[in-house]
Amino acid sequence: MEKVIRLLKSIVPFRSLDEAVLREVGTEMYFKEFPAGVYVFRQGDPSQNLLYIVIEGTAEVTVRSGRGMETVVGYRRKNDFFGETVVLTDQKYPGSVRAKEDLTCLVVPRKIFERLMHHYPDVADFFSRVLLDRMRTLYEEIVAEQAHAVHGRGAEALFRRRVKELMSSPVITCRLGDPVSRVARVMADRNISAVIVVDGDGRPVGIVTERDLVAELIARPVKKVEECRVETVMKPELVTIAASVYLHEALLKMIKYGVKHLAVMEDGRLAGIISVVDLVKARGTGTFWVAHRIESQQTIAGLSEVGREVDNFLNALVAEKAGAREIMDIMSELNDALTRRVIALCEQEMRERYGPPPVDYCWVTMGSAGRREQTLRTDQDNAIIYDDPEDAETVEAADYFHRLGIKITDALVRCGFAECPGGVMSAYPEWCQSLAQWKERVQRWIFRGEPEDVRMLTILLDFRLVYGTETLAEKLWRAVFQTLKARGGAPHFMAGDDVHLRPPLSLFGGFVTERSGKHKNQINLKTAACLPIVNCVRIFALKYGLTETSTLGRLRLLAGMGAMPRDDIEFIEAAYETLMMFRIRSNLAKLDRNETPDDYINPFELSKREQAVLKDAFSVIPRLQKRTAGEFGEFWRLYLPS
Repeated sequence: MEKVIRLLKSIVPFRSLDEAVLREVGTEMYFKEFPAGVYVFRQGDPSQNLLYIVIEGTAEVTVRSGRGMETVVGYRRKNDFFGETVVLTDQKYPGSVRAKEDLTCLVVPRKIFERLMHHYPDVADFFSRVLLDRMRTLYEEIVAEQAHAVHGRGAEALFRRRVKELMSSPVITCRLGDPVSRVARVMADRNISAVIVVDGDGRPVGIVTERDLVAELIARPVKKVEECRVETVMKPELVTIAASVYLHEALLKMIKYGVKHLAVMEDGRLAGIISVVDLVKARGTGTFWVAHRIESQQTIAGLSEVGREVDNFLNALVAEKAGAREIMDIMSELNDALTRRVIALCEQEMRERYGPPPVDYCWVTMGSAGRREQTLRTDQDNAIIYDDPEDAETVEAADYFHRLGIKITDALVRCGFAECPGGVMSAYPEWCQSLAQWKERVQRWIFRGEPEDVRMLTILLDFRLVYGTETLAEKLWRAVFQTLKARGGAPHFMAGDDVHLRPPLSLFGGFVTERSGKHKNQINLKTAACLPIVNCVRIFALKYGLTETSTLGRLRLLAGMGAMPRDDIEFIEAAYETLMMFRIRSNLAKLDRNETPDDYINPFELSKREQAVLKDAFSVIPRLQKRTAGEFGEFWRLYLPS
């Protein structure tokens, strides 16, 4: 016993435990010896439910390929662990461990390991980090391999280089009150396309570009050039970005705000400037030019053609070694840009035929698009919220926006976004309503809580503004949270929508697949794996009053609010990104075979390594569901796995 206590006191994370705890658990630990060359366990064996700690000697970790070739992939030496991932995930062993030389291990039975994980956060955090690191490593390897398969050796600039590596610095600036003629000479002499305007304290307050000079001084001159000052031509809406972020985030901002220059900030000061030309040099042009093509289209037919380019761009992103998070961000921005242009053209047609909108309105998207997770153009989930009209104009307003909703929905279909089979579209009156009507529906759904109410509420609560008056969306969110508060807090009843969602792993760590039909031996990654995570994270977001709708964005904000341990959130994020990357890869492969993308995957066609990382990702589901059950009371325990 004393030897066990002494050893545990020298090993992270056990050394953080009190001696009384070590004595209690140490009685059920034991030593086991393995002669050189003997296997502790073999790849594919069921779990022994034991954690091994090396005390003396060396163990080697091996992996057997599909052809039967065994390769050493790592070693475990004194105070190292092995077997922890299988104990944590209930899987079969993804590799083998054998004694390279005579080996002595301290063995920790699973029931002791789980007790320590449950009661002592330091132990739980340490081993969660172990599993997270393994998943991230495998995920990055799979991303790299997929990039090579799609496009050979992909360029990584957008996703591996930071803004500060490419920005122009020091920045050429001018001050308020400077003559425009002087600024023009500086731009010509320095061969630059923009100058940042700063105030007396050196803070950036605007930007002057070549286009501004041409537009203000040549195309529509209002005074002599020599009389013009900087404030006459500058744009005060200066878009900034942090020096530390990756280049793809600069690209996203340029698309979102329709600009070609960003002021780069570091530690609260102006550090540089980055332009679309800089991204051209970094091979980051495709996304920007697709967005530019979208904005320049004057017809729905033209947008339909560009829409196909948006889908094709997904392959390019994979080839550039973009991760799932970056792919979702960029594809969402492009789909949003396409949708906004569709709405603008439809609104223009309505103005020409029926006049301007009778009241302010906004158009919101829901479902995977609302969560910024729609990588391919799939079916629509959208709605219109319009401001409350005067009583005498109620019928007129409803008719106007119903016509607009039909027009937008039809145009989106022409642009590749299929109709929603469930009719969740602004073309239908129940999804095209005034703010007051929306508030009334939300109250009914939350207070009544029937299964259909829960389903409708779940759909709505991923809504995100794409076009129109932002305050209307904000007011609806406020109504949601006020109603939840009046009902007594987070909607426990929403658990009912999650009853059938179980992780696709058996008790013995094998894959649970469809048993018959066209998808026999396959798993639907969206419904079986992603949606359980989406649903649980949404509940936490509601409790903490978050209007963010993306799953990864919600997790980031929840981490900042201390809603869950940061290590747990990082584990969930890694699992979700992994699942999304498998979905993206599978759907692209089906497109290449002229098949319809459907989120199904056959896990038995994956490599051993891919199967291991997929199982690691699946293992987060019951852990998150248990945490949700603990957070939201006994009702959840009726529906979530124990």
